[in-house]
Amino acid sequence: MRDLVEIGMGRTARRAYDLDDVEIVPSRRTRSSAIVSTAWQIDAYRFDLPLVTHPTDAIVSPESAVAIGKLGGLSVLNAEGLWARHTNAAEAMRRIADTAKDEDPAALIRLLQELHAAPVQPELIAEALRTVRDAGVTVAARVSPQRAAELTPHLIAAGVEILVVQGTIVSAEHVARDDDTLNLKDFIGSLDVPVIAGGVADYRTAMHLMRTGAAGVIVGHGFTPGITSTDRVLGIGVPMATAIIDAAAARRDYLDETGGRYVHVLADGGITTSGDIAKAIACGADAVMLGASLAAASEAPAHGLYWTAAAAHPSLPRSRVAAGPDFETSLNTLLYGPSSDAEGLVNLFGGLRRAMAKTGYSDLKEFQRVGLSVRR
Repeated sequence: MRDLVEIGMGRTARRAYDLDDVEIVPSRRTRSSAIVSTAWQIDAYRFDLPLVTHPTDAIVSPESAVAIGKLGGLSVLNAEGLWARHTNAAEAMRRIADTAKDEDPAALIRLLQELHAAPVQPELIAEALRTVRDAGVTVAARVSPQRAAELTPHLIAAGVEILVVQGTIVSAEHVARDDDTLNLKDFIGSLDVPVIAGGVADYRTAMHLMRTGAAGVIVGHGFTPGITSTDRVLGIGVPMATAIIDAAAARRDYLDETGGRYVHVLADGGITTSGDIAKAIACGADAVMLGASLAAASEAPAHGLYWTAAAAHPSLPRSRVAAGPDFETSLNTLLYGPSSDAEGLVNLFGGLRRAMAKTGYSDLKEFQRVGLSVRR
């Protein structure tokens, strides 16, 4: 029975929960964290960490993508970002950093809009992807639903191995104009690479995306407050714990419907600490998409600043440029430790391993069955 509350005469709403509202319940067993596995695999691609980067220029350059890949995660380049539009993306980053010193949020958004007004040049993103491919790590790139049909052939030719179709809100059929429709089922069926699509925030949309043939479904991104402002700009928002659990329920029902086809659930948004990662997995996510928490890495190209692709929208930006964590450390330390931080901001996946060990689970699939409690 869904938890419905009356919000006025004749109108009810479903009660939903964020990650901060839930806690992991210890079990009768514990184990050593040395025998816990955080490995994750999607299609033929295996990773040591259930980590996918949010596809923003703030944290993903060709060089940082290589570093993240070598540390066991999957880094996703934005095929509509600065590395796809400017021959000297580092100079564009410098302009953003200089503008940030003036502490004018509107000026930063205007600069991002200006930089993204330059046309996407397929040869530039191909060059960026070549850097990743030549390093021997998995090559992934993100496109928006609006430009997926146009840009994907160039990405495939450049060697993309995993394609991410991501927007603030993604449906199984995106209508751009009356005569221009992206049908994700037809689109995904025409490709030989696995496709991750999203974001979604409810059971029905997650199920629809799974039926398109997507290998993974992204939960969140545009729905979670903080860096993104979709809740303030559009009034749309779903707390992450409930959104992840609903998508995981769709995954279970789709598995039964198809007789065994498993679609991965990726949690994107509202995840900043190792405890958040653990709770997202416990709610049913197979992996997490990290963004702002990676801005503290010395390898991050924006040097501590963070934004999402929605910040550069030409007419209705839905993300702000903000400072990430107020410290800097290496990417290796950020992911694996050791840490002198007591707030869960460093050694992010060491914290996940310890949470799994303290509750007696040996791998991620087992950990998805851990008990949960609600604070209120």
